[in-house]
Amino acid sequence: MHPDTPRRTRRPALLLASLLGVVVVALSGCTAEVQRGWLPGSSEAEITDQTGRVTSLWVGSWIAALIVGVITWGLILWCVAVYRKRKGDDTLPVQLRYHVPLEVMYVILPIIMVGVLFYYTNRDTTALVDTSAEADVHVQAIGKQWSWDFNYLDEDVYETGQQAQDIGTAGTGSLADQVTLYLPVDKRVEFTLDARDVIHSFWVPSFLFKLDMIPGKTNTFQVVPQQEGVYAGKCAELCGEFHSSMLFTVRVVSQEEYDAHIEELRAKGQEGALGLEYSRQQDVETAPKEGEN
Repeated sequence: MHPDTPRRTRRPALLLASLLGVVVVALSGCTAEVQRGWLPGSSEAEITDQTGRVTSLWVGSWIAALIVGVITWGLILWCVAVYRKRKGDDTLPVQLRYHVPLEVMYVILPIIMVGVLFYYTNRDTTALVDTSAEADVHVQAIGKQWSWDFNYLDEDVYETGQQAQDIGTAGTGSLADQVTLYLPVDKRVEFTLDARDVIHSFWVPSFLFKLDMIPGKTNTFQVVPQQEGVYAGKCAELCGEFHSSMLFTVRVVSQEEYDAHIEELRAKGQEGALGLEYSRQQDVETAPKEGEN
């Protein structure tokens, strides 16, 4: 006599299960990893002075997106449940050609949302590329197919890298042998980024920041490494056949260890600064240094 009863009893159970799922997801946000949006690092000990800013923007954007998503899907499901066709109801619902309040909301609300997102993104991006502060260390990073050169401008020494060979081949050790950039901890470092041949992108994932390197254009940014450690770096712009092997390592060390490394480079005869005149053959012996003809 009541064929619809089983179907109706399942709907509250489905709704309850959905609500429980939302609660579980919300409670899982209590973990440190989820609170950072699965970004590397720790909120208790940020790797640089800017990683906290990037994390806040990332997590805030996701929270805003989830709120919009929950409201949107909630309204859709509410309409599906409330205005569904019932058994025996053959009457066509009231048809509206327009609804001015809703249409105004559809226009104004997205503009406000985009405006808020633009404000916070522009605020943080401007801070990330601000170079008005006095830097303690100046480093020039030069991208080339398919490796890196680093000029320690204050100390007038350099480090040069060669293209990684046999990437993915067991036992070669090629990844571990890539060029290493040393940075002193708790010192403001200003990076000058240049490219010799094609567009590259300087990226240290743990720093939560990358910046393009464009031939004929110099980009700069500053960062204060706050945690000693070893961090992987790579090119984030497709730059040719061996783009995937364009790797480097960043070592954030104490001032004493940094000074010792500088003296090692000087003892090797790697004094001066490497220029942008190299060909992609990376011939270190015959390529001129800055200031040479």
